[in-house]
Amino acid sequence: MLRVHFTAEDFTRVRFAPRPSPVPELHAALMMLGAPHEGLLFGRWRGRLLRALPAAAGPLADLVPGGVAPAFLDVLGETREEGYALLRSARPELVRSELERVYVGAGAAPAWVRGLHDGRADAWRVVERAQRAAYEAALAPVWGLVQDLHRAEFTRHATTVAGQGLGAALTALAPGLRLRDGLWEWPGAPRDVHLAGRGLVLLPTFHWRGGPLVQDLPERPVVLAYPAGGGLPPSAPAAPGEDALAGVLGRTRAELLRALTEPRTTTELARRLGVSNATASAHARALRAAGLLTTTRTGRSVHHATTPLTTLLPVPW
Repeated sequence: MLRVHFTAEDFTRVRFAPRPSPVPELHAALMMLGAPHEGLLFGRWRGRLLRALPAAAGPLADLVPGGVAPAFLDVLGETREEGYALLRSARPELVRSELERVYVGAGAAPAWVRGLHDGRADAWRVVERAQRAAYEAALAPVWGLVQDLHRAEFTRHATTVAGQGLGAALTALAPGLRLRDGLWEWPGAPRDVHLAGRGLVLLPTFHWRGGPLVQDLPERPVVLAYPAGGGLPPSAPAAPGEDALAGVLGRTRAELLRALTEPRTTTELARRLGVSNATASAHARALRAAGLLTTTRTGRSVHHATTPLTTLLPVPW
């Protein structure tokens, strides 16, 4: 369980990031590429992003051997330029110690990473080029949507603080949160974070679907990035004639959901989709596992119906 320890002063220093931060959101998207879960909703998104990432983004993988990222990548910045500048301003001793930490038992580091360890300017240029290339592929097409989602989340948080107080807002960020006696608890991996008067920045992320991501660097406010949004990867607006929902779920599953304007049997769905009963049943099973439909049995008939989660799909029905 993540345990965040507040002092009285820290409660006066809690703030919600007013705008999305490109560098942390990019890192969240790249982390989702390697996440082993949610294959239905994220599988096609992963495939498209992996195909879109240019070779220039490859060095970023060298910074996370074994999936462990160095702490100097934990920066904010309301613009890409500000984020890159914060990366470049990392203390040399932090860069060296973090690279040594993540490469323990991971084999020899590439030459350019060794250059980064030595503080060479050309190695930092490799990092910046890789960040820019990854941003253009992963975030640029959906950045407008991320900004819209962030504004909605900011409004939700501000409304809760105004109407019910900071404690209610903190516990409303995710299911199962508790706040008592200055201790804020999140279900998940055990870790203790002591704010010690530094304050806390809350940053929603719309690509990461795991537990909270904590940036805890000396002499800086602690930043807690938490999964927000409707649970689906942000998708670029569909071009004329393009089916955005099919791009996420696949054409047959998208058509199946659209066919459920009312509860229908497996046989009815199969007939509408032009597939076998077994195929329709398999697609319905996958959508049910993702929480997008329910299945009930009445006598010998099985009826499928959509769930409220389908109203969050960012496409017209």
